[in-house]
Amino acid sequence: MKLAVIPARGGSKRIPRKNIRPFHGRPIIGWSVQAACDSGLFDRVIVSTDDAEIAEVARAEGAETPFVRPAELADDFSGTNAVTRHAVQWFEDAGEPAEIVCCLYATAPFVTAASLRDGFERLMARGHGFAFPVTTFPFAIQRALRLRGDGSIGMLHPEHMKTRSQDLEEAWHDAGQFYWGFARAFLDDLPLYSEHAVGVHVPRFRVQDIDTLEDWSRAELMFAALAAEDLT
Repeated sequence: MKLAVIPARGGSKRIPRKNIRPFHGRPIIGWSVQAACDSGLFDRVIVSTDDAEIAEVARAEGAETPFVRPAELADDFSGTNAVTRHAVQWFEDAGEPAEIVCCLYATAPFVTAASLRDGFERLMARGHGFAFPVTTFPFAIQRALRLRGDGSIGMLHPEHMKTRSQDLEEAWHDAGQFYWGFARAFLDDLPLYSEHAVGVHVPRFRVQDIDTLEDWSRAELMFAALAAEDLT
């Protein structure tokens, strides 16, 4: 079985009720559910939540909510791997073992069905571990600055003071959207940022973490721009 797990706990603090907050005409979780369903890859698309209202919205958007997430996996310190591992184990205990799993964030409105298919193909080509989207930093991280307590500026890496940016290694970061993996990789809690994973390139204009209200506003503007160009 190929399983999509969308984690969506109820206790988000920086943006209250973030996972079901309206985003361009629907609860933001709906965009993730739609991408998973439109990809045609999954036997089951489920939302892992501890919250009855989120579960109701998730079902209305087309996902399943076969269990209530345990409270110990719904606090501020619960990691993606632990939540996904719980879902994988739940289905295994229910006699429906998953072979391939995708953890897809509830607040990832820029994820597309095509991107999910690309990630799946990269995972299967690799044959083990994980595959997840990455994108480039817009500025050379080796030339990052620090702001001291007195307001003065210094370089984090002063050895690169005179290095041209084009001569520095390009740096990438996790796009924070989805994580494909073999079920055994999640159950064994293999480290994600390691040789166990392969990156799936996505352009920067499709990447925006949504942790603050400022992030949310930026994401709405980006989404509107993509919609205007018919690129959503």
